[in-house]
Amino acid sequence: MGFYVDIAEALDAEGIESRVNDGTLFVPVSEDLEIQFVDITGGTGIPGANVFLAMADVAEDDEEFEAALVGVVFSVEDAVATVARHVATDLVVGTVRDLMDGADPRIADLEFIQDPVDALTVSAEVGESSELVVTFDGEEDVPTARVQFITLGEDFEELMDQAVGELWDEDVDPEPVDDASIAADADRQRILEGLVRDIADMTEEVLELGSYTDFDRLFDVLFVAQEQAAAWEELLVPLEELWEDGEDLDGFDEVAGTMDGHIPDLTGPDLDDGNVDPIG
Repeated sequence: MGFYVDIAEALDAEGIESRVNDGTLFVPVSEDLEIQFVDITGGTGIPGANVFLAMADVAEDDEEFEAALVGVVFSVEDAVATVARHVATDLVVGTVRDLMDGADPRIADLEFIQDPVDALTVSAEVGESSELVVTFDGEEDVPTARVQFITLGEDFEELMDQAVGELWDEDVDPEPVDDASIAADADRQRILEGLVRDIADMTEEVLELGSYTDFDRLFDVLFVAQEQAAAWEELLVPLEELWEDGEDLDGFDEVAGTMDGHIPDLTGPDLDDGNVDPIG
């Protein structure tokens, strides 16, 4: 029981409750989930415990229920880190679920969908041609959520029209529908899906909205972002256009040319050339 007492005291110092019952240390992770430590300290005296993840409030006579072994710990530090990791994971999973369900009134008008590859990334369409992307990092003890506003550039539709025109030539008479033509259409569809991703990557503009460990703050940010989406779409300009469409940079070039790679000495002879004001 000494190992349990040490773990319980360490968890209590972190503000995490625990209880011992029938030789098992129970640590609630959420209303639905709990961690169970089962002592495996042997004759060597080395403290250790199997770590199980289980659904909370399950009847003892429920034969279909089994706790899942998820790890083994041999120190108090490992036990506390294991609990922190599962608490973080549960928080991330719960927040992803809340986003997709629209459970919070601040995001009720947003329809988040889960990325098919990265389960910790969700996105929702906003404005005319933009999306909010939330990417969670649940690997650390304190999970974070990164928020991005991504809008497609003005060239997206033009480039897509060109791509579609090349894949499906409208001037060509339609071929008879057979297995070969169906297969060809399927191939073109897969190619088109790849082109959509590639063209989007080429033309999109990304506005970073920050990373958050306070997920209530995250919902506030998403609420503001959906209100500002239309304005941000108009304001976002590719950096290349700033150089191309802005006032010419001759003035900058002239200033750079006068320095000729020489950084003026603010305390020495350069003060005498009349171009640099002395300090102090």
